[in-house]
Amino acid sequence: MIITALLPSIPSSSWLHWIIQPQLALHIPDGFLSLPVSLVTWVLAIGLIALALNRVQADYKERAVPLMGVCGAFIFAAQMINFPIPGGTSGHLLGGTLAGVLLGPWAGSLVMVAVFIVQAVLFQDGGLTVLGANITNMGLIGTFAGYYLYKTIRFAFGRDSWRGMLVGTAVAAWISVFVASILTAVQLALSGTVPFGVAVSAMAFWHVLIGIGESLITVVAVSYVWRSRPDLLFDPPRRAVSTASRSLSQR
Repeated sequence: MIITALLPSIPSSSWLHWIIQPQLALHIPDGFLSLPVSLVTWVLAIGLIALALNRVQADYKERAVPLMGVCGAFIFAAQMINFPIPGGTSGHLLGGTLAGVLLGPWAGSLVMVAVFIVQAVLFQDGGLTVLGANITNMGLIGTFAGYYLYKTIRFAFGRDSWRGMLVGTAVAAWISVFVASILTAVQLALSGTVPFGVAVSAMAFWHVLIGIGESLITVVAVSYVWRSRPDLLFDPPRRAVSTASRSLSQR
């Protein structure tokens, strides 16, 4: 999610400026990170992409390719829809946990990387020089952490239960946004862009609210797939697997 706010009357020296302006959004603009921080995040992002490409080529079946395209298109379109939050700001879907639940962490991360690149190049949504940081914060945390947290909670509540899917998806989507916001704040503080306390408190405050919207949208999307085509999920319930097997054997 990204915060959008336009309040030019507030001077840049005011602490309120840092709380409500888009500099403290998850999509970091160019010039807001120091060179060392940018380089570290680029190394992490490139390593993530390389590992994801190898895993997708080795482990995923051919049917994952069209699913990746459809999922990427849906997330990109859904991110165009903003929902309001208090204070004259708005948020939109990030989609990392959604991609991870539908495609798994490796293919899901590649989808999110493609979305971030298109956003940065065509819509200036996040800078090009700090693209490594945006991929790390929202791709690594949103997709990998979101997926494995979802999987842990779902299996604890019942692997094949709708309740397990619901709780796991909601909690993972919210936490992925919140943790990504804290990581972004830390990077901005390490770069000397904004004081650490202000960055963390501002990012945490807004993304507690924005994470709720992320959870609701992710739950609705995953629930629809769970009820209509559960076999398309990366970790489908066992009944979906057995049903699909019977259908294939009857052909």
